[in-house]
Amino acid sequence: MAGKLAGEGKKADLLLGNNVLAHVPDINDFVGGMKVILKAKGIITMEFPHLYQLVLNNQFDTIYHEHFSYLSFTTVKKIFESQGLDMFDVQEVSTHGGSLRIFAKHKEDDSKAINENVASMLKKEKDAGMLSIEYYKGFQSKVDKIKIDLLEFLVEQKKAGKTVAAYGAAAKGNTLLNYCGVKKDMISYVVDANPHKQNKFMPASHIPICAEGKIKETKPDYILILPWNIKDEIVNQLSYVQEWGAKFVVPDP
Repeated sequence: MAGKLAGEGKKADLLLGNNVLAHVPDINDFVGGMKVILKAKGIITMEFPHLYQLVLNNQFDTIYHEHFSYLSFTTVKKIFESQGLDMFDVQEVSTHGGSLRIFAKHKEDDSKAINENVASMLKKEKDAGMLSIEYYKGFQSKVDKIKIDLLEFLVEQKKAGKTVAAYGAAAKGNTLLNYCGVKKDMISYVVDANPHKQNKFMPASHIPICAEGKIKETKPDYILILPWNIKDEIVNQLSYVQEWGAKFVVPDP
């Protein structure tokens, strides 16, 4: 596609991709395409969840079907360099629990200085131990603890006669619920603002998905927030649950 567009004289001053890079099956080919379509002095900027944050904060529920890669800056820099592109800046942003926004240019483009952020980020990842397999070995046990803690919490509430609902029929929520083996006997329902998800069921757990009005109707004791990356927005949106003393629960990160 890049070759076709470039052949028609359609090249870009700016290539922008937020939450795209981790989704492509052949990442080397994809980055190579960007090299083809970028003007000589053009800029590529991409944003993707940072593997550093995923491991540090046990964000295992972001591991799901849409993502082909879980990326460190060190790895992305190598991929871009293999296709003739250089990183000249990187920023840490709060999106999706902690993401990186990278800035790249043609290797031949000497009009842009390499920002000190590049060396700083490489050092941060190296100092954290990300270049060694040891960094990742404790991840499973931390994930298991989240599973055990969540199940203990849900069983405790069930025994006490309390009701638990969830907010957000999100992909990350499905990873959490299915990894933990949570079914509709533990969580009564999930509410979601998207009408296309309502009156359906969460995959595998078969928990029904309802409109938000269900919360006002049933007044659950606890609301499990599944899309934790927008936790503050959800708490604000559902502030009315304070009327009957409901509490919010965030199992991870």
